[in-house]
Amino acid sequence: MSLLLAGTAHAVKPPPPPRVHLADGVIEGKHLSANGSSLDAFQGIPYAAPPVGALRWKPPQAVEPWKAIRETRRFGPRCMQLPLFGDMVFRSNGMSEDCLYLNVWKPAHVHGKLPVLVYFYGGGFVAGDGSELRYDGASLASRGMVTVTVNYRLGVFGFFALPALAAESPQHAAGNYGLLDQVAALRWVQANIARFGGDPAQVTIGGESAGSIAVSALMTSPLSRGLFARAIGESGALIAPIAPVTLATMEKHGQAFAAKLGDGSLAALRALPAQTLLQATASQSGDADVDLDGWFLREPPAVSMARGEQAQVPLLLGSNSREGYYTDILKQQSPTPANYRAALHALFGAQTDRALALYPGNSEAEVKQSATALASDFFIAHSTWRWMDLQRRNSKAPVYFYYFAQPRPAKRHPAPGEQPDTGAVHSGEIEYALGNLASNRVYAWTPADRNTSATMEGYFAQFIKTGNPNGPGLPHWPALAESGGGLLRQTIAAHTYTTIDRGEARQAFLQQFFKAHADPL
Repeated sequence: MSLLLAGTAHAVKPPPPPRVHLADGVIEGKHLSANGSSLDAFQGIPYAAPPVGALRWKPPQAVEPWKAIRETRRFGPRCMQLPLFGDMVFRSNGMSEDCLYLNVWKPAHVHGKLPVLVYFYGGGFVAGDGSELRYDGASLASRGMVTVTVNYRLGVFGFFALPALAAESPQHAAGNYGLLDQVAALRWVQANIARFGGDPAQVTIGGESAGSIAVSALMTSPLSRGLFARAIGESGALIAPIAPVTLATMEKHGQAFAAKLGDGSLAALRALPAQTLLQATASQSGDADVDLDGWFLREPPAVSMARGEQAQVPLLLGSNSREGYYTDILKQQSPTPANYRAALHALFGAQTDRALALYPGNSEAEVKQSATALASDFFIAHSTWRWMDLQRRNSKAPVYFYYFAQPRPAKRHPAPGEQPDTGAVHSGEIEYALGNLASNRVYAWTPADRNTSATMEGYFAQFIKTGNPNGPGLPHWPALAESGGGLLRQTIAAHTYTTIDRGEARQAFLQQFFKAHADPL
C-alpha cells in the first residue's frame, strides 16, 4: 500500500513552472487552464525601463537586463490614475509610476507559430489596466493564439506637453508618451513573441474606447508601421469629435497646469512625488488629449486615411446600441417632442429641422430612440463610423463592421428600483468579445448572453487567426460593401444577423457639424 501511495503522489507531482528565455533574461510564469485547455501565463513582464525620475515624460527606454530568473506570476503595478470608473476590477500589484509591464497568455503546448492579439485597455487615457478581469487573455488563448495586454502611461504622466519637453526632444516632440509606450510594446512583441510560440507576422492590435482610439492612431503613425497585420476597434477613433489637438495647444494646457505646482520648471515637475502630481489633476475633467507631436502623429488620422496612407490591413470595428442615452441630450427634461425639439435647437440652431429629419422625435418612444442614437453618435459612435467609412473608401484590405446590440442582463443584486439596461452600453461588449462573462459577477448572465459571447468571441478569434471573422458554426458575416442603399453591417446579439446600415446621411450631417465647431488646427 505504501508503494502504491508513493507512486500516486509521484504521478500527481505538478509540472515545473513554464520558463521563457528573453533577450533581457529568463522569466518564469505559471500554469492555468481555461475552457478545458492547458495554458501558460506570464504576468508583469517589463517591456521598458521604469519611466521615473529623469525618465518621466521621456519616450520609453530599454529594459535593464536581469541575471536571476525573474518570476512573472503576478500582474505588475497599474499606472498612476484616479479611481474614476467603478467597473474597473484590478488584479494589479498596487499602483505606481513604474508600470510599463505586459502580460502574456499562451497554450501550454504550442505546435507551430500562433497568431497574436495585443490588446489595449480603455479608460479615456486617464484610467485602466492590463490586469482587469474583463481583459483577461486566457479564454482567447484557449482558442489557439497568444494574447497580450499592455500597460501604458495615463493622464498627466502619459499625455502632457511643455515647450521645455519639446526642446529637449531630438524630434522636437512632446505629449503622447502613453502611445509611445504602446509602440514600444509592439516592438517588444516583434522581438520576443516567437519565444512564446507566437508569430510576429500575425499580430492583431485591438482595444476598446481609448484602446480603440489608440488603434486608429497606430493605424496612421509612422512609428508603428509594419508592427501589426490586423486591427480591431471597439467603439472609438481619433476622428472628430475625438480629434487630436495641436502641440501648441497641448503645451499651453501643460503650462497652465505646471503654473499651479510651484515654479513650473521641468526639473521641479520631475522632482514631484507621483502622488502629488496625480492629485493635482483631480480638479480636471474629461479624457486626456492626444496631440500632433510631429513624431508619433504628424497630421490628424482622418487626413492620412483620406489619402490611403494608413496601414493597409484587415479591420474589424463597430460600436454599441447605447453608447450614450437620451438623458444626455434632454438632461432633466421629460422626453416629449416639444422638449426634444428645444434640446436640438440648443445644439443645432438653424439646422434643427434637418436634425429632426435625421433624428425624428414625434412621440415619446421615438424621442427616446432618436435621442439615444444622437447621444451615442456625439459621444463615440460617429467617430467609429467615420473610421469605417475612411477605411472602406481608401483601403484595399477588407473591413468588417458590427453593431453590438445585446443588453447586459439584470444585476445579481440590483439596487431598489434598478432596472436592466435597455441597450448595449459603452464598454458592455468587452466581456462578450473576450470570453470573460464568468469573471463579471455583477450580472446574472443568461444562456442568451453566453450564446452572444460564443458568437462574438468566435468572430474575434477567427479574425485574429485569418483576417476574416467567419468560421464553422458562426452566422455569416459579409465584408463591408454597399448594398440596398446602405452598407452591410453585422448586428451581434442573441440573434446575430446581417443588416443594412443606412446612416450615411446622418453621419454626413454630423461630420459637417463637427467640422464647423472644431477648434482650428
